[in-house]
Amino acid sequence: MKRKQNFKFILYIVGLFTSLLYVSPFYILIVNAFKTKKDLFESTLKLPAIWTFKNFETAATKLSLLSEANSFWSSSLFNSLFITIFSVIVTIIFTSMAAWMLVRTKSKVSTFIFFMFIAAMLVPFQAVMLPLVALAGKLAMQNRIGLIFMYLGFGSSLSIFLYHGFIKGLPISVEEAAIVDGCSPWQVFWKIVFPTLKPIHITVGALNVIAIWNDFLLPQLMINQKGMQTIPLKMFFFFGGYSKQWHLAMAGLLIAIIPVVIFYFMAQKHIIEGITAGANK
Repeated sequence: MKRKQNFKFILYIVGLFTSLLYVSPFYILIVNAFKTKKDLFESTLKLPAIWTFKNFETAATKLSLLSEANSFWSSSLFNSLFITIFSVIVTIIFTSMAAWMLVRTKSKVSTFIFFMFIAAMLVPFQAVMLPLVALAGKLAMQNRIGLIFMYLGFGSSLSIFLYHGFIKGLPISVEEAAIVDGCSPWQVFWKIVFPTLKPIHITVGALNVIAIWNDFLLPQLMINQKGMQTIPLKMFFFFGGYSKQWHLAMAGLLIAIIPVVIFYFMAQKHIIEGITAGANK
């Protein structure tokens, strides 16, 4: 019994140390975002002598969140919101439909297609980025719509995998009853299947929101031009222009991560439930 208690105590210490290790960057980020330049260079770990919110106003302006010359529609905040929201919507719609058809169409072809999607998860973006961007240039798709189309392609594999596991656990009898009552496959999906997938919708949506909102490489290759830059792209130039003003850089980083952190904590319960439900089923 004593040996078991000692083991639990060691696990507790290890867990506590690991938690502090992960939390420490956020502490440094938050604390230094409210400091003046003088306070930051005196110590990066101490609490601010004077808590100032001016850093956030200046950082928001430089990130084009509070656009000075341009309208909101060409600001980095609008670009990030537009690309993230519509990418997630089209991903949820198309991948849920694809997964449903792959599950309900039991054949060697559907099995082969499903495993092709799974295999695509192993292909790194860096392996296809140059020919992909070259193709996008030829098709005149180096814009927001083209980027949304790219995110649909790159997010399909994981999304279909999650939907596939969840849909396999749904009883087919309800769908068969709807078909007997005269519903078309299109009506069966939208009126019966799609509303039933709410837990996994939230999971797929949350995972894609986090990935797309924080993505830097694909937007840099596709839409790195004035008026179309997302927040991560603006952060890159922000650091370049203010590499010595770390108090502004920290404030800018905090502004950039706040929306996705809030969204994650709101959807955390549903993310875990959706992944668990898909895995069990």
